[in-house]
Amino acid sequence: VVKYQFLSVRISCITYIMSMTSLASSRAQSRTGAPATRTRHSNNRSRLTTTRTCARLNEVTPYPGAENASATTGTLKSLKTITALKTPYLANGKFDLHTYDQHVANQIANGVEGVIVGGTTGEGHLMSWDEHIMLIAHTVNQFGSRIKVIGNTGSNSTREAVHASEQGFGVGMHAALHINPYYGKTSTPGLREHFKAVLEEGPAMIYNVPGRTSQDIPEEVVYEINAHPSFLGVKECTGNDRIDRYVKNGVTVWSGNDDEAHGSVHNHGALGVVSVTSNLIPGVFSTLMKTRDDATNEKLQELINWLFVEPNPIAVNTAMAMCGLCHPVFRLPYVPLSKQQREYGAGLLRAVIDDIPGCTEVRVMEDDEFTLLAAF
Repeated sequence: VVKYQFLSVRISCITYIMSMTSLASSRAQSRTGAPATRTRHSNNRSRLTTTRTCARLNEVTPYPGAENASATTGTLKSLKTITALKTPYLANGKFDLHTYDQHVANQIANGVEGVIVGGTTGEGHLMSWDEHIMLIAHTVNQFGSRIKVIGNTGSNSTREAVHASEQGFGVGMHAALHINPYYGKTSTPGLREHFKAVLEEGPAMIYNVPGRTSQDIPEEVVYEINAHPSFLGVKECTGNDRIDRYVKNGVTVWSGNDDEAHGSVHNHGALGVVSVTSNLIPGVFSTLMKTRDDATNEKLQELINWLFVEPNPIAVNTAMAMCGLCHPVFRLPYVPLSKQQREYGAGLLRAVIDDIPGCTEVRVMEDDEFTLLAAF
């Protein structure tokens, strides 16, 4: 699918992606014990499935490109709780779409308004672009009418970021998430041109996380692109002082730090949060973004700190496996937390088990229960 140009053959590409998604979902369901959906007229299965899929996608696809961005940025700028989704895997390392769908459904049921697909937490950097765009398309097709789908189509290559964004908007994502170029860092003028190029593709949230990119996006760059009709705002990870300045200058901000998010919203004017912790306790985080609750926020700090004891997404992957919410499968280079850390975390998870959708038991697990995959 990556080889296709969506602007010229959009319908055929969507048909292809959705057909592959349907097949992958059926295989995933069969491996997890769920019955595969069968059509009554097997000789017309391909034609009927394609027709239904295209009709449904047409209902939820917002637009291609930036020309109509102003019509939707207002809605996107109202999202308070956005979950950076964890991507679950089957034992062979492929996507577990049955588990993924249940996870997204739980997010919606508990008040989450938007999801990041294939971000750092979702291990987009460990996906091929084929996988990446397919997962965005699948999420839109299954849930795009009920939740805003933000695809991580950022890259340190402007050309790649633009092309991936074309594809993401082509399959119906509502917005893109874009990071500043990492490793092969550019100059401040280069940052301006990079962001201008990707904003031409459609609505986008800019992600500033110097701890991962080794480059802070200068405030002046954000102020300049703030006037662009496709610019939604910033996911900001440098702290509340920066958030405070942005808000006072009319920039929409989501906190990128779960431990600070409650204060970011209620003390510094942030709109909401892009959260990792909400993978586990979506309802609690959704409520905290809407209603001030200092006591609950304080009680969660130990759990949040544990979820970042190692680089994200190691701990949240481990926690979801311990809670029985996904298979204990890791794509390398990620590995589960040590048993000592799992024992400590199990106590924290049991304390909030009633707020973890789908979790009935928290297990410490043994090391040999985890599958680590170098090839898949």
